[in-house]
Amino acid sequence: MGRASLPPREEVVVELGKLERKKFKNSNLQDGRAKILEEPTHLYPFPKKEALTLNRKTKLDTDKYPIMLWWSPLPGESGKLGQCGADACFFTINRTYLRHHMTKAFLFYGTDFNIDSLPLPRKAHHDWALFHEESPKNNYKLFHKPVITLFNYTATFSRHSHLPLTTQYLESIEVLKSHQYLVPLQSKNSLRKRLAPLVYVQSDCDPPSDRDSYVQELMTYIEVDSYGECLQNKDLPQQLKNPDSMDADGFYRIIAQYKFILAFENAVCDDYITEKFWRPLKLGVIPVYYGSPSITDWLPSNRSAILVSEFSHPRELASYIRQLDYDDRLYEAYIEWKLKGEISNQRLLTALRERKWGVQDINQDNYIDAFECMVCNKVWDNIRLQEKGLPPKRWKAEVTHLSCPEPTVFAFSSLPPRWRSLREMWIPSFEQSKKEAQALRWLVDRNQNFSAQEFWALVFKH
Repeated sequence: MGRASLPPREEVVVELGKLERKKFKNSNLQDGRAKILEEPTHLYPFPKKEALTLNRKTKLDTDKYPIMLWWSPLPGESGKLGQCGADACFFTINRTYLRHHMTKAFLFYGTDFNIDSLPLPRKAHHDWALFHEESPKNNYKLFHKPVITLFNYTATFSRHSHLPLTTQYLESIEVLKSHQYLVPLQSKNSLRKRLAPLVYVQSDCDPPSDRDSYVQELMTYIEVDSYGECLQNKDLPQQLKNPDSMDADGFYRIIAQYKFILAFENAVCDDYITEKFWRPLKLGVIPVYYGSPSITDWLPSNRSAILVSEFSHPRELASYIRQLDYDDRLYEAYIEWKLKGEISNQRLLTALRERKWGVQDINQDNYIDAFECMVCNKVWDNIRLQEKGLPPKRWKAEVTHLSCPEPTVFAFSSLPPRWRSLREMWIPSFEQSKKEAQALRWLVDRNQNFSAQEFWALVFKH
């Protein structure tokens, strides 16, 4: 596909610097996960691992347990003793434990990782652990080698992470096989009298993937029903207009009527796969997918999604979709796996079977509990090594733990000026984040506290 790079604009970079210092003040946190207003994520209630929550009347001998300090805290108690198999650790958001001799690890939530306050100077026995399951647009600094390699342990959407979260939006194999929302093809063909072949539902407009440019171009070649705020031409029922309704039964039943859905991620990164991909597979709708370059590793079967990357232009994609729309035999080849309940992808089956956390599963820890316990167990492993007079094992994150290329834009873009100006921010933002990553690494390696003024002076010095 034709892509074009945009020149960086210094004034945009300066504005982005201001935005970076304003760390999601309008965000709210739910179930241990940031719910960013620009693109809502839909969360499931999670059970918590067995823990002793402390209050003023409860005292704990913290000299007996390693302390895990959430430095960029998720919602939680000021202190709890968490049991992780045979090991126990004290988890807290209370920064007064910064200098405590039993503090062994600092836990960071990626979206809120910022330069304003870091636990420096960093002692040799202080491990840093990163939890970041979200889009790179929420904190680009983390996606560059100087910053990601600051951490010892990671839980990210990458399969290469110490705790991979690649399947974070998929509850189970059973929901993929389920026919609960499957609309028979004969009924879908009848519904085509009033519905477009394609549906698009997005309210986070103009993200780094430049998806709206592609979809708008595609709309000139084939009919698309667009329900979200982006390129909207069709209305949802009033009760389903709230973004929180996108996992509602009523919303599912509307989307399930369509033959194809445009499943475009907000960013292009290996293994960054969201509900945009899994939801249509659960509903029996063919996803027309754009996002993770490694998506073929995660398809339920070899023919279960149409990949935008395989077409040179939206014109060719529209022609192919029209061909499938008119030919039931060709269409059914993409849902045969669903009709038969056969998932042939062993990587996907293994990942779901072996992951140490669950989604909407009362019998398993959630992924934040699993992250906490991973760090707790590794800290205890090193304590036991040292008790035997052996050196501790040093873990270190690799650049593959968060891997996203520089954003690009589609060359055929015909978006209005307002949207173009928003989109053109992402490339300068990525370029500035490289400088920020280098500056942050230099300051952290110096291993002493620094001010925001020092940081920004170093960023703009390069």
